[in-house]
Amino acid sequence: MRNLNEVTITQAVTASLAGCEDARLRGVVMKLVEHLHAFARETKLTEAEWAKAIAFLTAVGHITDDKRQEFILLSDVLGLSTLVVAQSHAKPEGCTEATVFGPFYVADSPQYAQFDDIANGARGEPCFVGGQVRSLDGEPVAHASIEVWQADEEGHYDVQVPEADGTVTHRARGRLHTDADGRFAFRSILAEPYPIPHDGPVGKLLEALGRHPWRPAHLHFMIEAPGFETLITHVFRDGDRYLDSDVVFGVRSTLVAQWVRHEPGTAPDGSPVDVPFYTLDYDFVLNRAAAAVPA
Repeated sequence: MRNLNEVTITQAVTASLAGCEDARLRGVVMKLVEHLHAFARETKLTEAEWAKAIAFLTAVGHITDDKRQEFILLSDVLGLSTLVVAQSHAKPEGCTEATVFGPFYVADSPQYAQFDDIANGARGEPCFVGGQVRSLDGEPVAHASIEVWQADEEGHYDVQVPEADGTVTHRARGRLHTDADGRFAFRSILAEPYPIPHDGPVGKLLEALGRHPWRPAHLHFMIEAPGFETLITHVFRDGDRYLDSDVVFGVRSTLVAQWVRHEPGTAPDGSPVDVPFYTLDYDFVLNRAAAAVPA
């Protein structure tokens, strides 16, 4: 392992992994080393450039906390999140497609009943969302868990706007369950386009690359049911100007839906609404888990 040079260093590093008993870990790190070294050789990476890269990654780490995940943002804007999702969640035709998770999911979100208002004071025009969760063969999926979260009309998720004492009031976020027929319904607010957080190192990277930070309007969904693969996806608002330039590359044509505008009147839940409101109807089709597929 002495007198290594730019040609022999890669083989020396990969040979040093021989003692790793975890075959998958050994294989992944080996390929990572090979590709990183190949990248450095191909680009003729300089010490100064590598120092800037280290400083950038250090800044990403410093700004990351339990409310802001800059590393996920970095993965998202480089398309790596979408690539990993695409190769990890191939589904039969007809199933709802998966897309990126995003950095603003919160575990243990508030529980709601059918037709409840999950906006909980979030600012935005009223929107009533409903649909059905089914299996690929058309059977309704009863009592499926549905988690939904979204930004408000100013483009902020609840975790981005804590109270003065630092606590977070959950708004435009919640969990509900489908009924016996697989149907769900809730009230929220109209989805609007918004920029990802771009006041940190990822934002500076986007600016340097001549890219915008905007995401098209969407709702996040995570749907879980026994015997089915968990679905993590978005539903995007048709007509949004950023559908073809989503900064995190998450749009799928099958996930684009129409939000329908209504004049003041009676909402789908029977309640009176004295301002214009929107409705979104979207059905989800789950893929059965491998162990649940009949032989």
